[in-house]
Amino acid sequence: MANNRPLALTSFEGYETGGFFDEMFLPDGTVRTECAYLYEELLQMSRKDFSTKQHAAERTLLSMGITFNVYSENQGVERIMPIDIIPRIIGGGEWRRLEEGLIQRVTALNLFLDDLYHDQRIIKDGIIPRHVIESSRSFLPQCMGLNPPKGIWCHITGSDLIRGDDGNFMVLEDNLRCPSGVSYMLENREILKKSFPEVLEKVGVQHVSDYPTRLLDMLQYLSGKIAPTVVVLTPGTYNSAYFEHSYLAQQMGVQLVESNDLIVLDGQVKMRTTRGFEPVDVIYRRIDDTFLDPLAFNPESLIGIPGIFEAYRNGQIALANAPGTGVADDKVVYAYVPRIIKYYLGQDAILPNVHTYICEEEDSRKYVLEHIEQLVVKEANEAGGYGMLIGPKSTRAECDEFRKRIQANPRNYIAQPTISLSRVPTNIDGRFEGRHVDLRPYILYGEKVEVIPGGLTRVAMRKGSLVVNSSQGGGSKDTWVLY
Repeated sequence: MANNRPLALTSFEGYETGGFFDEMFLPDGTVRTECAYLYEELLQMSRKDFSTKQHAAERTLLSMGITFNVYSENQGVERIMPIDIIPRIIGGGEWRRLEEGLIQRVTALNLFLDDLYHDQRIIKDGIIPRHVIESSRSFLPQCMGLNPPKGIWCHITGSDLIRGDDGNFMVLEDNLRCPSGVSYMLENREILKKSFPEVLEKVGVQHVSDYPTRLLDMLQYLSGKIAPTVVVLTPGTYNSAYFEHSYLAQQMGVQLVESNDLIVLDGQVKMRTTRGFEPVDVIYRRIDDTFLDPLAFNPESLIGIPGIFEAYRNGQIALANAPGTGVADDKVVYAYVPRIIKYYLGQDAILPNVHTYICEEEDSRKYVLEHIEQLVVKEANEAGGYGMLIGPKSTRAECDEFRKRIQANPRNYIAQPTISLSRVPTNIDGRFEGRHVDLRPYILYGEKVEVIPGGLTRVAMRKGSLVVNSSQGGGSKDTWVLY
């Protein structure tokens, strides 16, 4: 009989916001307006029914092969990213401000990249130091003078957002190279349609399922042709995001190709088919910049296409995202984004950055070295939760090690206050407990800049953890944006 007791009598019993900003409950325990209908639905559900829905979601991910590799594990075991079927809900009014802020940010970053690889006015005017750009691992001198189709550099962006104690969203970092995770966003929604169909319809959740169509429209727009040939370029089956590459190609109805499927002939990129070589017009690449062409970048690359960069420079192929965009992902460059927005648009940033200490600057470095136990320290070009120190969760030896790293190479580090990320109720062994989350919305830049109404909510499944990355034990939730 215990399994048939109402869920709320067992799972929400003793639930506490813990002093953090909770996205379902106000500090006094009152349910937030946008979450009220979902909460009432949960109250009516038995533990057994909820458990059945959770297990069905996990089986769906596994049966579809929605897995990823953790490179740090020698065994190379593939895992599903844990899904929690309690969605994260964002009100329509709040989302519109997020959307406005993300459009502003991506517009400014695109202008910044175009300027950086042409006149470099922002450097000449003293807004950002020249050595910060030229010492960035992702700044590519080969792209100087490059004119991407339609003047667009960052076609697909996934900027990571967090909420602090006050509940306001901030930008934690930008991802302009090959942002991943959108397949989880799409499949999480399909799963939640089965888990809570009545709730989805009742509360009015904006759609994300048309993302592949919108992505294809954007890619076709880059070509300028009526019916261009679009392909998705993957490094291959051993890449951690291979499922996503194949998934998106299948959803768009285009070919998934590897480097040995493509060749540059007479200055044009062509695809090997059973009917011979056929021209390709647009490539959605999921290969890092420097591996794209061994003739232009890394000569040891075995997953690139010799000559493709020259074809791109000559306007014979469109690439998304453009090579060279990674400089905007550099965490030191990130610290300058509010100034970048002001410089190009004459506006204050709608979405603020997290306060950032640039370790290369003497006063900031001194502060970081003295207060490292209270800060989060990040390497400039690392991602996925690697190359990072969370001071309050670290040992004295780990803090001392990072002090040495900062002193040896200050340009490679930034530091930020430890933000108490907002929390959302999460199913932990049949009980609901608050877990910290972030949000990665996806922004497409084609004929216009558009933000997909939702995104990937990543959740730190480990109690007390602030690290949401899947490679570090994180999971995901569906993100409901209301009308």
